[in-house]
Amino acid sequence: MLTLDHIWLVMMLALACDAMIGDPDWLWCKLPHPVVIIGGLIGWLDRSLNRESWAAGARRAAGVIAVIVLVICGGVVGLLLQRLLQQSWIGLVVLALIASTLIAQRSLYQHVARVRDGFATGGLAGARREVSMIVGRDPEQLDEAGVARAAIESCAENFSDGVVAPVFWLALGGLPGILIYKAVNTADSMIGHRNARYESFGWAAARLDDLLNLAPARLSGLLLALSAPLSSGAIGDAWRVMLRDARKHRSPNAGWPESAMAGALGLALAGPRIYGGAIVDDPFLNAEGRRDARPDDIGRALRVMLGGCVLQAGLYALVLWVV
Repeated sequence: MLTLDHIWLVMMLALACDAMIGDPDWLWCKLPHPVVIIGGLIGWLDRSLNRESWAAGARRAAGVIAVIVLVICGGVVGLLLQRLLQQSWIGLVVLALIASTLIAQRSLYQHVARVRDGFATGGLAGARREVSMIVGRDPEQLDEAGVARAAIESCAENFSDGVVAPVFWLALGGLPGILIYKAVNTADSMIGHRNARYESFGWAAARLDDLLNLAPARLSGLLLALSAPLSSGAIGDAWRVMLRDARKHRSPNAGWPESAMAGALGLALAGPRIYGGAIVDDPFLNAEGRRDARPDDIGRALRVMLGGCVLQAGLYALVLWVV
Protein backbone atom coordinates (compact mmCIF):
# COMPACT_ATOMS: atom_id res chain seq x y z
CA MET A 1 0.00 0.00 0.00
CA LEU A 2 1.22 3.49 -0.85
CA THR A 3 2.01 5.24 2.43
CA LEU A 4 1.87 8.97 3.12
CA ASP A 5 5.67 9.07 3.03
CA HIS A 6 5.64 7.47 -0.42
CA ILE A 7 2.98 9.85 -1.73
CA TRP A 8 4.96 12.86 -0.57
CA LEU A 9 8.18 11.40 -1.97
CA VAL A 10 6.41 11.06 -5.32
CA MET A 11 5.27 14.67 -4.99
CA MET A 12 8.78 15.98 -4.30
CA LEU A 13 10.19 13.96 -7.21
CA ALA A 14 7.40 15.25 -9.46
CA LEU A 15 8.21 18.85 -8.55
CA ALA A 16 11.90 18.25 -9.28
CA CYS A 17 11.15 16.54 -12.61
CA ASP A 18 8.83 19.32 -13.71
CA ALA A 19 11.33 22.01 -12.72
CA MET A 20 14.18 20.32 -14.60
CA ILE A 21 12.38 18.80 -17.59
CA GLY A 22 8.97 20.44 -17.93
CA ASP A 23 6.94 19.39 -20.96
CA PRO A 24 9.41 18.31 -23.66
CA ASP A 25 7.93 18.96 -27.11
CA TRP A 26 9.69 15.95 -28.62
CA LEU A 27 7.80 13.61 -26.28
CA TRP A 28 4.35 15.09 -26.81
CA CYS A 29 4.85 15.03 -30.58
CA LYS A 30 4.93 11.24 -30.27
CA LEU A 31 2.52 10.66 -27.37
CA PRO A 32 -0.72 12.38 -26.35
CA HIS A 33 -0.30 14.56 -23.28
CA PRO A 34 -2.53 13.46 -20.36
CA VAL A 35 -4.38 16.78 -20.48
CA VAL A 36 -5.03 16.24 -24.20
CA ILE A 37 -6.58 12.87 -23.37
CA ILE A 38 -8.70 14.49 -20.67
CA GLY A 39 -9.71 17.22 -23.11
CA GLY A 40 -10.74 14.60 -25.66
CA LEU A 41 -13.03 12.95 -23.12
CA ILE A 42 -14.54 16.32 -22.18
CA GLY A 43 -15.12 17.11 -25.85
CA TRP A 44 -16.89 13.77 -26.34
CA LEU A 45 -19.09 14.36 -23.29
CA ASP A 46 -19.91 17.84 -24.57
CA ARG A 47 -20.93 16.55 -27.99
CA SER A 48 -22.88 13.65 -26.52
CA LEU A 49 -24.69 15.27 -23.61
CA ASN A 50 -24.95 19.00 -24.32
CA ARG A 51 -28.00 19.12 -26.58
CA GLU A 52 -29.18 22.56 -27.60
CA SER A 53 -32.75 21.29 -27.92
CA TRP A 54 -32.87 20.40 -24.22
CA ALA A 55 -34.21 22.71 -21.53
CA ALA A 56 -31.79 24.44 -19.16
CA GLY A 57 -32.55 22.04 -16.30
CA ALA A 58 -31.86 18.98 -18.43
CA ARG A 59 -28.60 20.47 -19.70
CA ARG A 60 -27.50 21.25 -16.13
CA ALA A 61 -28.26 17.66 -15.11
CA ALA A 62 -26.28 16.42 -18.11
CA GLY A 63 -23.37 18.62 -17.02
CA VAL A 64 -23.50 17.07 -13.56
CA ILE A 65 -23.36 13.60 -15.15
CA ALA A 66 -20.40 14.68 -17.28
CA VAL A 67 -18.48 15.86 -14.21
CA ILE A 68 -19.27 12.62 -12.35
CA VAL A 69 -17.89 10.66 -15.31
CA LEU A 70 -14.73 12.76 -15.31
CA VAL A 71 -14.20 12.34 -11.56
CA ILE A 72 -14.75 8.58 -11.74
CA CYS A 73 -12.43 8.19 -14.74
CA GLY A 74 -9.69 10.29 -13.16
CA GLY A 75 -9.98 8.48 -9.84
CA VAL A 76 -10.08 4.98 -11.33
CA VAL A 77 -7.20 5.53 -13.76
CA GLY A 78 -5.12 7.17 -11.06
CA LEU A 79 -5.83 4.39 -8.57
CA LEU A 80 -5.02 1.63 -11.06
CA LEU A 81 -1.74 3.25 -12.08
CA GLN A 82 -0.82 3.93 -8.47
CA ARG A 83 -1.48 0.34 -7.39
CA LEU A 84 0.40 -1.00 -10.40
CA LEU A 85 3.48 1.16 -9.85
CA GLN A 86 3.70 1.43 -6.06
CA GLN A 87 5.41 -1.93 -5.66
CA SER A 88 8.95 -0.77 -6.38
CA TRP A 89 11.19 2.28 -6.25
CA ILE A 90 11.31 2.35 -10.05
CA GLY A 91 7.52 2.36 -10.05
CA LEU A 92 7.49 5.33 -7.66
CA VAL A 93 9.79 7.22 -10.01
CA VAL A 94 7.43 6.47 -12.91
CA LEU A 95 4.53 7.71 -10.79
CA ALA A 96 6.46 10.92 -10.17
CA LEU A 97 7.12 11.34 -13.88
CA ILE A 98 3.42 10.90 -14.66
CA ALA A 99 2.45 13.39 -11.94
CA SER A 100 5.04 15.88 -13.20
CA THR A 101 3.20 16.15 -16.52
CA LEU A 102 0.25 17.60 -14.60
CA ILE A 103 2.30 20.35 -12.89
CA ALA A 104 3.19 23.51 -14.79
CA GLN A 105 6.08 25.26 -13.01
CA ARG A 106 8.50 25.23 -15.92
CA SER A 107 5.96 25.67 -18.73
CA LEU A 108 4.27 28.58 -16.95
CA TYR A 109 7.60 30.31 -16.47
CA GLN A 110 8.49 29.78 -20.14
CA HIS A 111 5.16 31.05 -21.48
CA VAL A 112 5.21 34.21 -19.37
CA ALA A 113 8.90 34.81 -20.09
CA ARG A 114 8.17 34.70 -23.82
CA VAL A 115 5.95 37.77 -23.41
CA ARG A 116 8.77 39.64 -21.70
CA ASP A 117 11.21 38.50 -24.37
CA GLY A 118 8.71 39.38 -27.11
CA PHE A 119 9.04 43.04 -26.18
CA ALA A 120 12.81 42.81 -26.67
CA THR A 121 12.75 40.91 -29.96
CA GLY A 122 9.55 42.06 -31.64
CA GLY A 123 8.40 45.15 -29.80
CA LEU A 124 4.75 45.56 -28.87
CA ALA A 125 3.59 43.40 -31.80
CA GLY A 126 5.83 40.54 -30.68
CA ALA A 127 4.64 40.80 -27.09
CA ARG A 128 1.01 40.88 -28.22
CA ARG A 129 1.58 37.69 -30.22
CA GLU A 130 3.06 35.91 -27.23
CA VAL A 131 0.48 37.10 -24.69
CA SER A 132 -2.33 35.87 -26.96
CA MET A 133 -1.10 32.35 -26.17
CA ILE A 134 -1.87 32.66 -22.45
CA VAL A 135 -4.83 35.06 -22.07
CA GLY A 136 -8.32 35.28 -23.52
CA ARG A 137 -8.51 39.02 -24.07
CA ASP A 138 -7.95 40.63 -27.48
CA PRO A 139 -4.21 41.47 -27.63
CA GLU A 140 -4.71 44.07 -30.36
CA GLN A 141 -6.61 46.19 -27.84
CA LEU A 142 -3.68 46.16 -25.38
CA ASP A 143 -0.96 48.78 -25.15
CA GLU A 144 2.42 48.02 -23.58
CA ALA A 145 1.10 48.35 -20.04
CA GLY A 146 -1.93 46.22 -20.88
CA VAL A 147 0.19 43.42 -22.30
CA ALA A 148 2.49 43.50 -19.29
CA ARG A 149 -0.42 43.43 -16.85
CA ALA A 150 -2.07 40.57 -18.74
CA ALA A 151 1.11 38.50 -18.56
CA ILE A 152 1.55 39.22 -14.84
CA GLU A 153 -2.07 38.39 -14.04
CA SER A 154 -1.79 35.13 -15.99
CA CYS A 155 1.42 34.33 -14.11
CA ALA A 156 -0.29 34.78 -10.75
CA GLU A 157 -3.56 33.00 -11.57
CA ASN A 158 -1.89 30.05 -13.27
CA PHE A 159 0.59 29.72 -10.43
CA SER A 160 -2.46 28.73 -8.40
CA ASP A 161 -4.29 26.62 -11.00
CA GLY A 162 -1.27 25.07 -12.67
CA VAL A 163 1.23 24.67 -9.84
CA VAL A 164 -0.10 24.95 -6.30
CA ALA A 165 -3.50 23.26 -6.76
CA PRO A 166 -2.21 20.14 -8.60
CA VAL A 167 0.51 19.66 -5.98
CA PHE A 168 -2.00 20.22 -3.16
CA TRP A 169 -4.29 17.48 -4.46
CA LEU A 170 -1.35 15.19 -5.23
CA ALA A 171 -0.24 15.56 -1.61
CA LEU A 172 -3.73 14.80 -0.31
CA GLY A 173 -4.86 12.11 -2.74
CA GLY A 174 -1.88 10.77 -4.63
CA LEU A 175 -2.20 10.22 -8.37
CA PRO A 176 -6.02 9.86 -8.20
CA GLY A 177 -6.18 13.25 -6.46
CA ILE A 178 -4.16 15.14 -9.04
CA LEU A 179 -5.90 13.43 -11.98
CA ILE A 180 -9.34 14.30 -10.60
CA TYR A 181 -8.25 17.89 -10.08
CA LYS A 182 -6.82 18.23 -13.60
CA ALA A 183 -9.95 16.67 -15.11
CA VAL A 184 -12.21 19.16 -13.32
CA ASN A 185 -9.92 22.12 -13.97
CA THR A 186 -9.66 21.26 -17.67
CA ALA A 187 -13.44 20.89 -17.84
CA ASP A 188 -13.86 24.33 -16.30
CA SER A 189 -11.54 25.83 -18.93
CA MET A 190 -13.42 24.09 -21.77
CA ILE A 191 -17.07 24.17 -20.73
CA GLY A 192 -17.26 26.40 -17.66
CA HIS A 193 -18.17 29.51 -19.63
CA ARG A 194 -21.10 31.83 -19.09
CA ASN A 195 -22.52 31.77 -22.59
CA ALA A 196 -25.56 30.28 -24.29
CA ARG A 197 -23.98 26.89 -24.89
CA TYR A 198 -22.33 26.34 -21.49
CA GLU A 199 -24.29 28.42 -18.96
CA SER A 200 -26.20 25.33 -17.84
CA PHE A 201 -24.06 22.41 -19.04
CA GLY A 202 -20.83 23.83 -17.61
CA TRP A 203 -22.33 24.88 -14.27
CA ALA A 204 -21.22 21.77 -12.36
CA ALA A 205 -17.67 21.89 -13.73
CA ALA A 206 -17.27 25.56 -12.83
CA ARG A 207 -18.67 25.14 -9.31
CA LEU A 208 -16.60 22.05 -8.52
CA ASP A 209 -13.48 23.76 -9.86
CA ASP A 210 -14.17 26.70 -7.55
CA LEU A 211 -14.50 24.30 -4.62
CA LEU A 212 -11.31 22.38 -5.40
CA ASN A 213 -9.36 25.63 -5.69
CA LEU A 214 -10.55 27.27 -2.47
CA ALA A 215 -7.60 26.18 -0.32
CA PRO A 216 -4.90 26.17 -3.05
CA ALA A 217 -5.76 29.74 -4.15
CA ARG A 218 -5.29 31.08 -0.66
CA LEU A 219 -2.09 29.09 -0.21
CA SER A 220 -0.88 30.54 -3.52
CA GLY A 221 -1.52 34.06 -2.30
CA LEU A 222 0.44 33.36 0.87
CA LEU A 223 3.40 31.92 -1.07
CA LEU A 224 3.49 34.90 -3.44
CA ALA A 225 3.22 37.38 -0.59
CA LEU A 226 6.13 35.72 1.21
CA SER A 227 8.17 35.96 -2.01
CA ALA A 228 7.59 39.72 -2.41
CA PRO A 229 11.16 40.68 -1.36
CA LEU A 230 12.47 38.94 -4.50
CA SER A 231 10.93 41.79 -6.51
CA SER A 232 11.98 44.52 -4.06
CA GLY A 233 8.51 44.38 -2.56
CA ALA A 234 7.40 43.99 1.04
CA ILE A 235 5.68 40.95 2.51
CA GLY A 236 3.48 43.19 4.63
CA ASP A 237 2.27 45.20 1.63
CA ALA A 238 1.49 42.08 -0.38
CA TRP A 239 -0.33 40.51 2.57
CA ARG A 240 -2.34 43.65 3.26
CA VAL A 241 -3.41 44.08 -0.37
CA MET A 242 -4.34 40.40 -0.64
CA LEU A 243 -6.57 40.44 2.45
CA ARG A 244 -8.20 43.69 1.39
CA ASP A 245 -8.68 43.17 -2.35
CA ALA A 246 -8.89 39.41 -3.03
CA ARG A 247 -12.68 39.37 -2.76
CA LYS A 248 -13.04 42.22 -5.26
CA HIS A 249 -12.19 39.79 -8.07
CA ARG A 250 -15.08 38.22 -9.97
CA SER A 251 -13.58 34.79 -9.25
CA PRO A 252 -13.78 33.46 -5.69
CA ASN A 253 -10.21 32.18 -6.06
CA ALA A 254 -8.19 34.09 -8.67
CA GLY A 255 -8.24 37.27 -6.62
CA TRP A 256 -5.99 35.78 -3.94
CA PRO A 257 -2.84 35.16 -6.01
CA GLU A 258 -3.49 38.17 -8.26
CA SER A 259 -3.91 40.63 -5.41
CA ALA A 260 -0.86 39.19 -3.63
CA MET A 261 1.16 39.66 -6.82
CA ALA A 262 -0.20 43.20 -7.21
CA GLY A 263 0.92 44.07 -3.70
CA ALA A 264 4.30 42.38 -4.13
CA LEU A 265 5.05 44.37 -7.30
CA GLY A 266 3.39 47.65 -6.29
CA LEU A 267 1.17 47.46 -9.38
CA ALA A 268 -2.55 47.91 -9.97
CA LEU A 269 -3.79 44.73 -11.66
CA ALA A 270 -7.12 43.58 -13.10
CA GLY A 271 -9.43 46.59 -13.61
CA PRO A 272 -11.46 47.26 -16.78
CA ARG A 273 -10.57 44.88 -19.65
CA ILE A 274 -11.94 43.88 -23.04
CA TYR A 275 -13.15 40.31 -23.64
CA GLY A 276 -14.85 39.36 -26.88
CA GLY A 277 -15.20 42.99 -27.89
CA ALA A 278 -17.04 43.90 -24.66
CA ILE A 279 -15.63 45.94 -21.79
CA VAL A 280 -15.57 44.10 -18.46
CA ASP A 281 -15.60 46.80 -15.79
CA ASP A 282 -13.81 45.02 -12.94
CA PRO A 283 -12.28 46.94 -10.03
CA PHE A 284 -8.51 47.28 -9.74
CA LEU A 285 -6.58 45.15 -7.29
CA ASN A 286 -4.17 47.42 -5.38
CA ALA A 287 -5.79 50.44 -7.02
CA GLU A 288 -3.23 52.79 -5.48
CA GLY A 289 -0.40 50.95 -7.22
CA ARG A 290 1.36 51.93 -10.43
CA ARG A 291 -0.79 51.25 -13.51
CA ASP A 292 1.81 51.67 -16.24
CA ALA A 293 3.24 48.15 -15.97
CA ARG A 294 6.46 47.69 -17.95
CA PRO A 295 8.16 44.69 -19.56
CA ASP A 296 10.67 44.49 -16.71
CA ASP A 297 7.75 44.07 -14.30
CA ILE A 298 7.07 40.72 -15.98
CA GLY A 299 10.56 39.63 -14.97
CA ARG A 300 9.87 40.77 -11.41
CA ALA A 301 6.65 38.73 -11.38
CA LEU A 302 8.56 35.68 -12.59
CA ARG A 303 11.00 36.03 -9.69
CA VAL A 304 8.10 36.14 -7.26
CA MET A 305 6.56 33.06 -8.88
CA LEU A 306 9.86 31.17 -8.68
CA GLY A 307 10.12 32.11 -5.02
CA GLY A 308 6.62 30.73 -4.51
CA CYS A 309 7.63 27.45 -6.17
CA VAL A 310 10.67 27.09 -3.90
CA LEU A 311 8.66 27.96 -0.80
CA GLN A 312 5.99 25.43 -1.75
CA ALA A 313 8.56 22.64 -2.06
CA GLY A 314 10.13 23.68 1.23
CA LEU A 315 6.76 23.78 2.97
CA TYR A 316 5.84 20.24 1.95
CA ALA A 317 9.34 18.97 2.77
CA LEU A 318 9.03 20.52 6.23
CA VAL A 319 5.61 18.99 6.85
CA LEU A 320 6.85 15.59 5.69
CA TRP A 321 9.86 15.85 8.01
CA VAL A 322 7.70 16.88 10.99
CA VAL A 323 5.07 14.20 10.37
